[in-house]
Amino acid sequence: MSPSPSLAQRTPLYAQHLTAEAKMVDFAGWEMPIHYGSQLEEHHQVRNDAGMFDVSHMVVLDITGSDATDFLRYLLANDVARIQTPGKALYSCLLNERGGVIDDLIVYFMAEDKYRMVVNAATRDKDLTWIRQQALSPHKKGRDVKIRERDDLAMIAVQGPNARDKTHAALGANINAARELKPFFAADCNDSKSDLFVARTGYTGEDGYEIILPAEQAGATWEALLAAGVKPIGLGARDTLRLEAGMNLYGQDMDEDVSPLEAGLNWTVAFTPEDRDFIGRAALTQQKTDGPANKLVGLILEDRGVLRAHQKVITEHGEGEITSGSFSPTLGKSIALARVPTAATEHCQVEIRGKQLAARIVKYPFARNGKSLFD
Repeated sequence: MSPSPSLAQRTPLYAQHLTAEAKMVDFAGWEMPIHYGSQLEEHHQVRNDAGMFDVSHMVVLDITGSDATDFLRYLLANDVARIQTPGKALYSCLLNERGGVIDDLIVYFMAEDKYRMVVNAATRDKDLTWIRQQALSPHKKGRDVKIRERDDLAMIAVQGPNARDKTHAALGANINAARELKPFFAADCNDSKSDLFVARTGYTGEDGYEIILPAEQAGATWEALLAAGVKPIGLGARDTLRLEAGMNLYGQDMDEDVSPLEAGLNWTVAFTPEDRDFIGRAALTQQKTDGPANKLVGLILEDRGVLRAHQKVITEHGEGEITSGSFSPTLGKSIALARVPTAATEHCQVEIRGKQLAARIVKYPFARNGKSLFD
């Protein structure tokens, strides 16, 4: 595949994508692979074996300083005081004062004065503006906080039931420090030849690693993984995998007008201890007291058709809307995440091209460990 003229940014793995004959598309200002021939095959590759994603467009921030912990306890809805073991990861939302989600992210505790944060590419500018604004605001919790964007790094996610074994086969002793990692932990794997930050995290519902590394090492690492039998996977399969896993996508399942309580992310809000102030706390506390009007649910289409974002959902308790929808390769059915009235249960209809088709309200995720959770 020959490169096409584009103003979009390119990751350090752009040449590898062209060699693999990827179909490239613009994604959040980046030229990224949507698939390498078959999105369906790539989906099954991750569910059944091992695949790798170039996620170098994601934004890595290193947050350091003596006030880093206090600052992040104020900045995030989840509480970094919960992660006091080096390498421990925490998923959280970045909220505005109204309790709406500016972004969702992962933060890693490295030391009392050092954290690493990974945020979404599409929200980079507003995230950085908001975070830096809060570090300078009158609450003074960011007096000694330094925020460094690590645009010198790349990121490769290796996911699937065989992902960890194949990663170790590919990279050998370079990542020995990652062998004993528990889920949602990370480790620095440094030696004379490499400088890898390896996290046992992901966005597919499968086991595996997310590897953050210097941009100049990305190509060789990708080639080593390829030689070990890890196949490249595009963003198309990444989306169907995360949907089956019931994982929110920012900008679809949540945004600045949707709170974590309405996005199925109650578990990411730390209301205790009660004396911890965080941005959006007052709004969420009020919403928790009143009870949110809507909730995020899973849908399985019982008639023939395909569920897509923004389709109307009709329940006995009022209307809702699909936030993410697609055909599920693992279930062999169309599935979706939808925001519906809190009282809605079991049966509903989805309006598709003027017709009302039967659907079932279910508790997500839809798949786990490569298997469907529904008949």
